[in-house]
Amino acid sequence: MEKIFRVVAFLEGVSYLLLLFIATPIKYFANDPQYVKMLGMPHGLLFIGYVILAFLLKSHYKWDNKAFFIVLICSLIPFGTFYADKKYFRKE
Repeated sequence: MEKIFRVVAFLEGVSYLLLLFIATPIKYFANDPQYVKMLGMPHGLLFIGYVILAFLLKSHYKWDNKAFFIVLICSLIPFGTFYADKKYFRKE
């Protein structure tokens, strides 16, 4: 399940960046909402999957409340899931 979580985290991060930096500017500058509609649903599903998997794997990774909160907040910040992967998901 850990590999699935890392894959979901990566895909969630990529979909968020595509939505923020490509689809949204196209929507407002080119007046074409097609890309937001196309990327919005997959990103939403990946976000929900990320949060659910974080809850399920909290004890496996032995996150305290602070670390768990940071992992959840990382899903809201651009490039956050990549930081969380490097800091919290990889086992040394």
